[in-house]
Amino acid sequence: MYAQQVAFLINVLMLVEGILVILAGYFAYYLRWFQGEYMWSMDGSLFLGSVLFLMFVHNFISGRFGLYTDRRAPSQWFIVQRLFLVVILDFSLLSVGYFLLHQKGVSRLFIGNYALILFSLLLIERWILEIVLQKRQQQGYNALRILLVGSDQRAETIVSALENQRSWGHKIIGYLMARPASSTSIQSIPCLGSLEDMRGVLTKNAVDEVIFALPRAEKNVDISAYIELCEKMGIAFRIVPGMFDPETERIVHVESIQHIPTLVVNLIRINATGMLYKRVLDIGLGMAGTLVFTLLYPVVGLAIKLDSKGPVLFRQKRVGQHGRIFHVLKFRTMVADAEQHKQQLMEKNQMQGQMFKVENDPRVTRVGRFLRRTSLDEFPQFLNVLAGKMSIVGTRPPTVDEVEHYDHWHHRRITLKPGITGLWQISGRNQITDFNEVVKLDLQYIDQWRFRNDLAIIARTVLIVMQRKGAY
Repeated sequence: MYAQQVAFLINVLMLVEGILVILAGYFAYYLRWFQGEYMWSMDGSLFLGSVLFLMFVHNFISGRFGLYTDRRAPSQWFIVQRLFLVVILDFSLLSVGYFLLHQKGVSRLFIGNYALILFSLLLIERWILEIVLQKRQQQGYNALRILLVGSDQRAETIVSALENQRSWGHKIIGYLMARPASSTSIQSIPCLGSLEDMRGVLTKNAVDEVIFALPRAEKNVDISAYIELCEKMGIAFRIVPGMFDPETERIVHVESIQHIPTLVVNLIRINATGMLYKRVLDIGLGMAGTLVFTLLYPVVGLAIKLDSKGPVLFRQKRVGQHGRIFHVLKFRTMVADAEQHKQQLMEKNQMQGQMFKVENDPRVTRVGRFLRRTSLDEFPQFLNVLAGKMSIVGTRPPTVDEVEHYDHWHHRRITLKPGITGLWQISGRNQITDFNEVVKLDLQYIDQWRFRNDLAIIARTVLIVMQRKGAY
């Protein structure tokens, strides 16, 4: 119901504001006759194009600035600020369009009048909207009347959410406790009894909707009989799922699989758009890196062959996203039988936990030391990036034996594709000797992922490589 009401309100807002953009344009155009501006004129097609451009741009920017949402504005001043920024950005883009199209004869007075008139009309429109919604809320006769079942923090979270929910009008008439002996209460709304009193409450009160938000501790409460009661009486109901916990940042949402509703908890906070941006970046830089790799291969391969026996490329099984096994590729920097000598060096391992790292590793060849200092050994990994097995930025790809010794919480670091570079690599990896600290950096990257963070990590990686820091 709320989603349908909000969708209707947003569609009406977009339509009305599109009309206001057109009206403001015509007002600004004809206002010149009252301002003594008889000398300037504007081609009809240019004027119409400007108005249509602003109409679409304004709706898009308003949406991006949170003016078309299901959440009520915190204050009138908030609306004024956002509308001011939107109008400034609208006409900045319009001016850029004039510049790119070499339209030099556009009057600055027209643009100024247009912006001022549009801003004023938008303020009046939003002011009227808030008055109408507030009056409908106060009248209350046609407002949606809600009965809440629950009395702990989950129920209080619902009360707070409904206070911020935009609609044609709704009101919580009271709440029912899960059990008669419950000691918790909600101060802002009246208690109408316990769950056992629901039949009488629904009969004596006008109720349009029941929201079940039972405490997580009340696992033995069977609400099936009360759901059946709502169905028989024709009263809509909602159920807050037990997976929802207001004390955590876990986000639960509903997705349908062929009309079958499912509750989904995505622990990776990268949406489909973010994944697209990340993959486009991987393909672009992956192609560039692969090109550099093909140019380096003859020279680096010859140097590796002349320095020590063995293959040019080092292939090793690594664990990718959610445990997928793949072969990571690098230019070989160690002797061919390096893995056979690893056990002899375990006592020199500088890392605490499930990682192995030795400073001045005797297995590294002379050419290998140069390749590591310059990070040239990493370029074959761009092939893994193009194949979709790795990403440019991600977590360090662990070996199979490392993952076998992981604690449960360590596994979350492989919920994303591993990367050529990452937060650990640019955070002074030579100074980090505790594997748990490495995992914490990886989880920080996952939990705080932003596309701009990937760009920043890439930039810092380039700087570190140029300064030859952080590699053994």
